[in-house]
Amino acid sequence: MKPKVLIIVSNANTIGSNNRRTGTFLPEVAHPYAEFEKADFQIDFASLTGESPFLDALNLADDPENLKFLTGKGWENMHSAPKLSEVDVNNYDAVFIPGGLAPMVDMPENTELKKVIAEVYERNGVVGAVCHGPVSLLNVKLSDGTYLVNGKNIASFTTEEEDSYARADVPFDLQTALTEQGAIFHAAEPWSANSITDGNLVTGQNPASAKGVGEKMVALLESKNS
Repeated sequence: MKPKVLIIVSNANTIGSNNRRTGTFLPEVAHPYAEFEKADFQIDFASLTGESPFLDALNLADDPENLKFLTGKGWENMHSAPKLSEVDVNNYDAVFIPGGLAPMVDMPENTELKKVIAEVYERNGVVGAVCHGPVSLLNVKLSDGTYLVNGKNIASFTTEEEDSYARADVPFDLQTALTEQGAIFHAAEPWSANSITDGNLVTGQNPASAKGVGEKMVALLESKNS
């Protein structure tokens, strides 16, 4: 059986007091999607509300993987993604949460999302997230009451990157929040590729890290499937 990956996306389209337009950052979903597709995995989507999600960074559509996602099945399937609570997550070997500023709006406290991530992680499934996507890992508690990120090697969008990107728009600093819940945070140079595997958890720092997160998730899933 080929592995099955569920990509979980935000439904937010604005953030902050200035109503900055946002969504899922195109390369952060398209590049991992391309890696899953090359590995011939089954790829499905879910969103938090079941409404059509939004994409950000459409100005990057000339990138080959981004364009393929937009014109192929990727965006079509993401656009019609069912509501997460209506998906049987037990059918999936992995979940992946792409970034963009949108997850900072509706993912920090979403109880269904936290439950899904904990369940997948505790049954030895793979959990991946990139850039602002690791906000989905915040407040996820395991069955022993500990935070999932506690003691885990984690990468996400950094404080330094946020200072030059969206500091005025985000509700809190992601690097700080992850660290406060016990994450061992790994920050590389701003905007450089940086993805990390810790057990069944794969995280990446920024858009440049999305491909690496996809590759590392593929490697984990193929090793489990062999």
